Amino acid sequence: MTAQGQPRYRGVFPVAPTVFTDSGDLDLDGQRRAIDFMIDAGSHGICILANFSEQFVLTDAERESVQDAVLEHVAGRVPVIVTTTHFGTAVCAERSRRAQEAGAAMVMIMPPYHGATFRVPEESTFQFYQRVSDAIDIPIMVQDAPVAGTPLSPAFLARMAREIENVSYFKVEVPQAAAKLRTLIELGGDAIEGPWDGEEAITLLADLDAGATGAMTGGGYPDGIRQIMDPYEAGRREEAVEAYGRWLPLINYENRQAGLIAAKVLMKEGGVIKSEAVRHPLQPLHPKTRAGLIETARRLDPLVLRWAR
Repeated sequence: MTAQGQPRYRGVFPVAPTVFTDSGDLDLDGQRRAIDFMIDAGSHGICILANFSEQFVLTDAERESVQDAVLEHVAGRVPVIVTTTHFGTAVCAERSRRAQEAGAAMVMIMPPYHGATFRVPEESTFQFYQRVSDAIDIPIMVQDAPVAGTPLSPAFLARMAREIENVSYFKVEVPQAAAKLRTLIELGGDAIEGPWDGEEAITLLADLDAGATGAMTGGGYPDGIRQIMDPYEAGRREEAVEAYGRWLPLINYENRQAGLIAAKVLMKEGGVIKSEAVRHPLQPLHPKTRAGLIETARRLDPLVLRWAR
């Protein structure tokens, strides 16, 4: 917390896609352009190497390349969250230490993850986060996502917030996220510095009503998410409700139809990046799905479609 009792980080922190060439190589120049667009579009901060960044198709060397290129290019303009998820405690701790050294403001970590049915006991999960915390001095965001397959009760999350020094942010993107956020805040009190919304903002309004102070969304339209978050933060809830209704068709299209490729498609369509390629076994969007995404976006005139024009 700051001296005034406010969270260090709040607002819109979208996930940056990892940019590839058409042949599947890293495109670090395109990566830098994507980051510049996201900052210009109003991102309060940026998250890299998350699941929506296709972190699971990158080699360790490529992770380092993306991390270093982004943090060097951002150069402190906005805080950057680096995802360091790994099943191995020592590997996750080392990734997190390396991210801190490179300039990360925070690390985001799922519980030990190796497939949705491969789980470890609660006490081992506690020790996992404890050992990672011991290795760094920056905040840890616990990513509570269905893909991890590990149940994390509000009481357990609150316990970690109280007892593990750097565990203070929580991205909740499970069913009934708002109810879980509300219970987590009630149980954890001041130890819960950052209760955050996720899952492309599909539940953003309910999560804000439950007390969420941050949103980690897709990277294609931070300016649209700001139109919801800013009035809500200023106490103008009806304006936020109206904006949420206006942007919901695009949010829904990303969440339910396009997935992680949505940001790349929008950036490619707007000339921010040269390729919307994803790595196999992921597949490009069906042409009709792609057309539907662009049509839905154009009705809203997001910056992504005109930033490079």
